Amino acid sequence: MAEEWVYIFKRDNDQKLTWHAFDPVNRIWKSLPPVPPEYVVAVGFGCAVLNGCYLYLFGGKDPVHGPMRRVVFYNARINKWLRAPDMLHKRHFFDSCVINNCLFLAGGECEGIQRTLRSAEVYDPNRNRWFCIAEMSSGMVPSTGIVYDGKWFLKGLNSHRQVISEVYLLASKTWSTASDEMVTGLRNPSISFNGQLYSTDCRDGCKIRVYNRETGSWTRFMDTRRHLGSSRALEVAALVSLNGKLCVILNNMSITLIDITDPTTVIEVDSARM
Repeated sequence: MAEEWVYIFKRDNDQKLTWHAFDPVNRIWKSLPPVPPEYVVAVGFGCAVLNGCYLYLFGGKDPVHGPMRRVVFYNARINKWLRAPDMLHKRHFFDSCVINNCLFLAGGECEGIQRTLRSAEVYDPNRNRWFCIAEMSSGMVPSTGIVYDGKWFLKGLNSHRQVISEVYLLASKTWSTASDEMVTGLRNPSISFNGQLYSTDCRDGCKIRVYNRETGSWTRFMDTRRHLGSSRALEVAALVSLNGKLCVILNNMSITLIDITDPTTVIEVDSARM
């Protein structure tokens, strides 16, 4: 029987990358085999799950060799990292998403004259190939991205350090400017969960907002009234779904599980149980 686990990547005191898995049944973190050498000190890479069981790492920047096209994936069944076809373009600090079990990438940075990228591409694991898709109208280093209502929304900085937003329309395979309240109010991290769009309203995740499609505005969804503090260790690293619950993960690897049908039902997991 398949189980849902959460995988996270963190850096140790030497800035080397390690990764861990959260077992929701026993509510503990487990250490995993080392990441491939090229990703131990890499920054700005992406990660995603395809086919429900393969964890991919892609792109990023090596401190010595610069931006990468490399793609690797972890096969839990054989407990090994394997190679996949390289991306079409070198890039780091880009955004990625999975739609219909295909991996989409857009924007980011690379070396050269056109440092901020407009290009976008998609990987189809069934065909084991990368394909170019339409370019964005402007180069962007995304700060947040979300798939919502069948569209991929990106928000970030252009080459002039101005905040811009674009949306990729899957039906027409084109990009257009996005400027409504949903996008302007979008913050990192956010999540599309059970057809609703949620975003943090406090750095430590004690407050969560939800987007109201009917009014076109963001409203307060929950407030635990337990502000943890403002240190970096207590900042929200990610919002993910886990076994039907909204999972809030902090930088110190502590986890809060929220039942969205009853926001007062909160389960906290101490990060010390690693």
